Amino acid sequence: MSAPDRTSYQSPLADRYASRAMLTLWGPQTRYGLWRRLWLALAESQRALGIDIPEAAIADMRAHLDDIDFDAVAEYERKFRHDVMAHVHAFGDVAPAARKFIHLGATSCYVTDNAELILMRRGLALLREKLLDTLAALDGFAREWRNEPALGYTHLQPAQLTTVGKRATLWMQDILLDLADLEYRMETLPFRGVKGTTGTQASFLTLFEGDHAKVRELDRMVCEKMEFAASIPVSGQTYSRKVDAQVLGVVAGVAATASKFSGDIRMLQAFGEIEEPFEKNQIGSSAMAYKRNPMRSERIAALARFVLSLEPNANQTHAVQYFERTLDDSANRRLAIPESFLATDAILVLMQNVVRGLEVHPARIRRRVDDELPFMATEELIVRFVRAGGDRQEAHEIIRGHSIAAARAVKDGAPRNDMLERLAADPAFGVPLEDLQAVAEPSRFVGRSTEQVDEFLAEHVAPWLAKPRTPLEVEEVRV
Repeated sequence: MSAPDRTSYQSPLADRYASRAMLTLWGPQTRYGLWRRLWLALAESQRALGIDIPEAAIADMRAHLDDIDFDAVAEYERKFRHDVMAHVHAFGDVAPAARKFIHLGATSCYVTDNAELILMRRGLALLREKLLDTLAALDGFAREWRNEPALGYTHLQPAQLTTVGKRATLWMQDILLDLADLEYRMETLPFRGVKGTTGTQASFLTLFEGDHAKVRELDRMVCEKMEFAASIPVSGQTYSRKVDAQVLGVVAGVAATASKFSGDIRMLQAFGEIEEPFEKNQIGSSAMAYKRNPMRSERIAALARFVLSLEPNANQTHAVQYFERTLDDSANRRLAIPESFLATDAILVLMQNVVRGLEVHPARIRRRVDDELPFMATEELIVRFVRAGGDRQEAHEIIRGHSIAAARAVKDGAPRNDMLERLAADPAFGVPLEDLQAVAEPSRFVGRSTEQVDEFLAEHVAPWLAKPRTPLEVEEVRV
């Protein structure tokens, strides 16, 4: 095995972040192997419809689908300045019986566009499996912590209580929305099919001597061989680049879901409530040895920002595809489409790792709840006062004074919120401390959080986790 090249730039997505499965999918062997399979499907279908292509030519093509001499391809491309023709000649070299039939009637986009659609559909399938793995891990987390009261936040300010498990269902619901989008896009993604140079199928009409029915059947047969339900109804030289925008919109949606999750984890780690995994020998800071930074969640956010920046790129490309096509899409798409998938794949590798290793600190969570809970219990405290014969407005004023004093004390360094003790000691309030503490039990303030977790997991998550799966290797977080 040759040593890696350390003198040339290598994408971090390849050598640091993305999974082997996604890297293989977007690698040259897969892409150009698909080109050859597309040429084979075209020739087989043409032969079945009456074009005089000998069986020996078909057999020769079939025998060399993955026998790609990339050095020969590079030499042909230097000569022709055309990547598709370079591969046509290289395929002809290893399948000489098929040389004169390879790419018959086709334009370059027959292989480039159709292969791209296959790659995107397979890429969506890989993302789907990783999302389902992440969903399964969160399912276990939500079950375990369904009853644990935690401080909820609106506007990044303390609000009513939730539970740790209920908060996890918010992350899971975003994943379910992404999964529905992924599956819809996979099921409805069209093939480009056999459309010819400007989408008119003129070359194939000539090949079949004006037989329109055979041209239509050729398109259908190739779609079927490549396992697509249908081709796009009409095209220019390329399929509409709006399709790319739709696909990258779904991919970016997955990245946004992960980024939202990572932001919540980063803040919870700052609060000391929940932490991402931290390995025994991991270093959080080169200067501050004590630090345990949420580096994986931060990396999720960084990669997601990159993916989100690529989403509008696809619409911008579509917007300038004048008439039947312009070539200013090509170099752009070679970068934007694979890197969107690779970066989102890397994000999900990280997200799975974080979810599986989340560390919850109930004592810190309870301490933060205790700091705020007396304030949240004020309505019930007023009711208790009125039941004891007091005046509602008087109770409100007493509680208001003590709550403001207790809040200021906490901000000025008091170890805990002592509002209940202040009220119990106030003769004007007259409710024993034990009664006040019973009112301020956290489980009384989580609403239907626990029940919502159970219902959500049973009714919405379980059906997704019961679907047929394609097991994926669990990838390590490499850096």
